[in-house]
Amino acid sequence: MKWLVSPLNDIAPAQASNMRFSPDDMVWHLTLDQIEGHTGNIVNKKIAPASEAGASTYVFDEGNVLYSKLRPYLNKVISPSEPGIATTELVPLLPRADVLDRQYLTYYLRSNHFLGFANVAVAGVKMPRIIMAKFWKQQMPLPPLSEQRRIVEILEQADALRKKRADADTKASRILPALFYKMFGDPITNPNGLVKKKLGELIKVRSGNFLPAKNMESEGRHPVYGGNGINGYHSEFMFEQPVIVLGRVGAYCGAVLYSQPRCWVTDNALYVAERSEELHPRYLAEALRVANLNQYAGRAGQPLISASRIYPVEILVPDTEDQEKFEFSVEELHQYENRRKNAGNQIERLFSVLLHRAFTGDLTTRWRESHMKELLLEMKDQAKSLEAAAASA
Repeated sequence: MKWLVSPLNDIAPAQASNMRFSPDDMVWHLTLDQIEGHTGNIVNKKIAPASEAGASTYVFDEGNVLYSKLRPYLNKVISPSEPGIATTELVPLLPRADVLDRQYLTYYLRSNHFLGFANVAVAGVKMPRIIMAKFWKQQMPLPPLSEQRRIVEILEQADALRKKRADADTKASRILPALFYKMFGDPITNPNGLVKKKLGELIKVRSGNFLPAKNMESEGRHPVYGGNGINGYHSEFMFEQPVIVLGRVGAYCGAVLYSQPRCWVTDNALYVAERSEELHPRYLAEALRVANLNQYAGRAGQPLISASRIYPVEILVPDTEDQEKFEFSVEELHQYENRRKNAGNQIERLFSVLLHRAFTGDLTTRWRESHMKELLLEMKDQAKSLEAAAASA
């Protein structure tokens, strides 16, 4: 059975909600930074009076699918479960209920097939946006509604596994700080009466090196660490052994990473160049995380930390034997984390395969064969509906 295809503009035109809010209504103000790429999960949701909405906004509701036209490679698509006010960088698609399931549209816009199209249908370099004329002409596969819903049902089951994995990741991220507090106590109250010393007495930090763009390789050998979201691979490395990396500027200011061996650290980050023999490296990395170095950053223009700002910060210096016990536990946790990441990567690969099969027709082949008569009737009704809409346009 060959599915119908239709341009997005015919089956999911841009249409904001007719709903209106009173100025003092507390509503959701949706911006791009709240949307997690590839999943559509919402983080740091902002609820505020409707009167705080800026000029470049519109109202959306539960009937819309919202697609980010800015930097489409970030793959930010959501089907909201409540109304709100959104930035105009999000396109408010309104799928036609007679031919298109809203969740089916959402999954299609997130698929690698559509992402591949979107990544080349852009204009602009620093702030690339999808060319809307091309967006609206993009032909979308349009199986009968019952098959769309069956596809959605399968994908939602698979997506639920991804969400469980993400929840597990969140819980796992709390284990290490909890272990630190259990073994050594709160660094501020210091209930165990441990020795405290200033970082300036214990470590020396230096800035990483500039990374010329021409030396970046998409299939390079060695990981790159930076303090402002920079990552990737490089054909050379600065450090043979792992180093402790501190985010220096921007959103990752104060973040602490324990690097892989043979890595590069950019000038957007600091690294621990020297440390006292009193400190084990894994213990030091966690002590720096617990210290929340971001709170000592300068705030002129954007957050910024430096050696002079963090050297006065005091950390606990436990006995070497206790640090060794902590380090042993950390290594065990990292082995578990690696297994968990490998399992998570496998789930992501399987989900990508399902998405691909969903829009080529492979995913529901057997189901379609057992419902052929009903589907043929649906397709006829679907075609008539599209023809009627085209004739009245």
